Amino acid sequence: MFGLFKSDPVKKMKKKRSKLLADAVEVQRSGDLKAYAAMMKEADDLDKEIEALEKKQ
Repeated sequence: MFGLFKSDPVKKMKKKRSKLLADAVEVQRSGDLKAYAAMMKEADDLDKEIEALEKKQ
């Protein structure tokens, strides 16, 4: 019953990933490819964490 009010870490990570990808596109358009690459790596790392958590559940 009390699990209803507990936040879902996977959902939170997916939301963060979506925002990160949107920001990465804007950075790429501005021409800063190093920052874009760093943001895409961070998004890839989040993908791996999400997959691991989903397998665990």
